[in-house]
Amino acid sequence: MNWTSLESAEQLDSIKQKQGYSVIFKHSTRCSISMMAKRRFEMDWDRLPTEVPLYFLDLIRYRDISGKIAADFSVHHESPQLLLIKDGECILDQSHGEISVDDALLMIE
Repeated sequence: MNWTSLESAEQLDSIKQKQGYSVIFKHSTRCSISMMAKRRFEMDWDRLPTEVPLYFLDLIRYRDISGKIAADFSVHHESPQLLLIKDGECILDQSHGEISVDDALLMIE
């Protein structure tokens, strides 16, 4: 599996309009906890359905998009943070040590 870099508000709008599931991972490139959570997620991400797109947000570079994510999906900003989106709605919001492929799989029908 591969990350798709989330770099624009237009991409975020597309995710909100997409039918089905998407994953957004917000990552601080300056934080060792965020790096560990990302690494742990990537160790298991091949268990996710291949049709679920995985978006990666470097929130240091794209802080404005991070704020838009919080507003658009009515979630509190965290870093690291994983959001599972279904049909334009956030159905799972995890941060730090809570980030888990297992929990995402439980939500995917």
